[in-house]
Amino acid sequence: MLLVVALIAAASLLAVAAFSGGMKGTQLRAAAKQVAAELRYTRTHAIATGQPQRFTIDPQGRTWQAPNGHHGTIPPELQVRFTGARELQPNANEGAVMFFADGAATGGRVQLSRGDAGWEVDVAWLTGQVTLQRTGAGR
Repeated sequence: MLLVVALIAAASLLAVAAFSGGMKGTQLRAAAKQVAAELRYTRTHAIATGQPQRFTIDPQGRTWQAPNGHHGTIPPELQVRFTGARELQPNANEGAVMFFADGAATGGRVQLSRGDAGWEVDVAWLTGQVTLQRTGAGR
């Protein structure tokens, strides 16, 4: 009987460990999907209004901002990195991607990671297409 209880306890511990690791991965994926969705929203808004629109991100502050008051935060457990056109940076700590009325963009990449797992959100400079790709471990 003690052996059965010990096996159930061990299985429970393994399940909890797997679930907590899964929650961290889910949080990382959700943050990447949210950033990608807001970049797509910004592009769509530029096409619909016929006016250039800007998406800004502050990697150190872990915040982003899109048109029409769309804004949000990235969980503090995640590392954030932005690569894009230096000329568009609102200041030294922020990055920006500009979308134009025809759907084109200045391009850029937002990298979100936790440990050795990560996601990249890429914006193609010519077409403005936003893609999401998993990187790192468990790929």
